[in-house]
Amino acid sequence: MAHAGQMIHGHDGFELRLVSIAPELLAMEASYPGAGGLPPMHLHPSQAERFEVLEGSVRAVVDGVERRYGAGETFEVPAGTPHTMAAEGPARTRWEVRPALRTAEFFERLHGGDAAEDPPAFLAEFSAEFRLSDPPPQA
Repeated sequence: MAHAGQMIHGHDGFELRLVSIAPELLAMEASYPGAGGLPPMHLHPSQAERFEVLEGSVRAVVDGVERRYGAGETFEVPAGTPHTMAAEGPARTRWEVRPALRTAEFFERLHGGDAAEDPPAFLAEFSAEFRLSDPPPQA
């Protein structure tokens, strides 16, 4: 069961620390090695996200608009908006999701291997939190 303080280790050195979990807000800190490209374009049907870049920089594509954000800058992704983002080199962000729904469990299971066992079933189970959208733009 996902819990505050939990560290989730992802692919290529990605780390996600669950800072606080409440029904109205999931707060996380993410560390990116900056080695990967953009993840799939996706959306969160009823959740809004807010990112604050703590270190480094990130490239984000939100509703078709691409922008780079550096340390101290913030950006928001409204519910239902297609988006993707990736670090440009090592970076760290504070990341908030409102409402939390089952997002902490989604990441716990995504990076724990459950998603690889049956991707369509995994995505269907978490369709309230995450849905694939259009393909990401080319790097």
